[in-house]
Amino acid sequence: MYVRAMHWLWPSLAWSRHSLTHRSDFTPRALQRRGVITMLRVKIRWVAGMDQGQKAEPRLNALPREAIDWFVGPLGRFLRIEAAGGVVLLLSAILAFALSNSALAERFLAFWDTPLGVRAGAIVFERSLRGWINDGLMTLFFFVVALELKRELVLGELREPRVAALSIAAAAGGMLVPAGIYLASQFGRPGEHGWGTVMATDTAFVIGCLALLGRNAPQRLRIFLLSLAVVDDIGAILVVAAGYSGTLDWTALTAGGAGIAAVRGLALLGVRTVPVYIVAGSLIWIAIDASGIHPTVAGVVLGLLTPTRGWVSDRRLRAILQRVLAYPPGDHWSGDTADRRVLRSAGKAAQETLSPVERLGMALHPWVAFGVMPLFALANAGVPLSIDGLAEPLALTVMIGLVLGKPVGVVGFAWLAVRSGMAVRPKTLGWGMLAGGGILAGIGFTMALLIAELAFQGGQLQAAKLGILAASVISAATGLAFLALLGRHGRTPVLVSGG
Repeated sequence: MYVRAMHWLWPSLAWSRHSLTHRSDFTPRALQRRGVITMLRVKIRWVAGMDQGQKAEPRLNALPREAIDWFVGPLGRFLRIEAAGGVVLLLSAILAFALSNSALAERFLAFWDTPLGVRAGAIVFERSLRGWINDGLMTLFFFVVALELKRELVLGELREPRVAALSIAAAAGGMLVPAGIYLASQFGRPGEHGWGTVMATDTAFVIGCLALLGRNAPQRLRIFLLSLAVVDDIGAILVVAAGYSGTLDWTALTAGGAGIAAVRGLALLGVRTVPVYIVAGSLIWIAIDASGIHPTVAGVVLGLLTPTRGWVSDRRLRAILQRVLAYPPGDHWSGDTADRRVLRSAGKAAQETLSPVERLGMALHPWVAFGVMPLFALANAGVPLSIDGLAEPLALTVMIGLVLGKPVGVVGFAWLAVRSGMAVRPKTLGWGMLAGGGILAGIGFTMALLIAELAFQGGQLQAAKLGILAASVISAATGLAFLALLGRHGRTPVLVSGG
């Protein structure tokens, strides 16, 4: 407090500094004669009063609260919980499954086939409601996935090559082994084309399962599975682009490529207006859709192009905020004045300190987790339950690929990567925990259903969906039980040697 008092007092002493040239001029009596001690006491009392006033009103350091905040605050905290998205997704899937096996089944399933679009003469731009969700809204989902991958690669766990190699190898094994099992079983059969169905892992469900485990799921396992699921999702969308796209229209594809180059050029020029990128992204989506490639690829490409560096540095932000604090208190922030321009500059600087990857991720995550994903589940998880359907070879193949192939592929390829020296396994991530994570990776759901919609029709689609749902339930239950058992005994069994 005394230091603050001298900070405020020093300008007041400027008028007399030239006269305080002798040591005797600094004695208490000399300072008293000059009124300096009186001024110091006044300043100290004033500063002390400021401190007491700040302590008496601690809420001044936060934004004012309104009545609506009592509802919005807890809701906002709920929406920021990653596991909550998994809960909402699960409830949506259960609701879709229940309705598709009720008296309302016919109307419920027919609702998602309702055509929606634009017709102008010979031009028809139309899809079913399910198609708009799977091709349109899911583009937003893949955009957020690509943002998360870009953030992890540049700022997160995956920026360390050997640490990243563990997740990448595990994800590769979790895709290749199930696909191999599927092809070995369905080779030469009508369902052969659906090999991509068993390659994906549902990020939201996996994170939700880890949240249910609480302390039994270490943070390192959560990071590993999140990284694996992100890489897995990118691999799945590449599978969609390569294996489930139509005949290529090179003119439309060239237009899409030109749009992507234009977006990159806008970023290099320093354009930061979000609506400009929304318009550009929409045109790119239309071009890629017309090219024959699945339009969700546009979301992945645009997400990977998003910058990871903030426009305003921390040092510059502090300097701008100092300019705001330099103005005296009072209601003088209105009108086209210099102080108002400084205030608006501070608001923009505070926003632009965060990188676009982080800012867009935080803004879009609630919409994807609590809007896009539940809608996708409602539109795609509805399948009539049939015991005979579960016994279909296609359904059994999908179940084996996800329930057995996923953990074998994840653990096997991770072990090979560690043994070869290509990757490093953190000491806090035992092989037992990694195996439990591999079991949870068998929860395919979202991407598995999306690929199934592209690969199958009719009875094959129903059988594939039953296999996906059954495999997701079995993988979740088995993985949770296995990891809970490990956590209860406080040990990690050595499933394979080495590493």
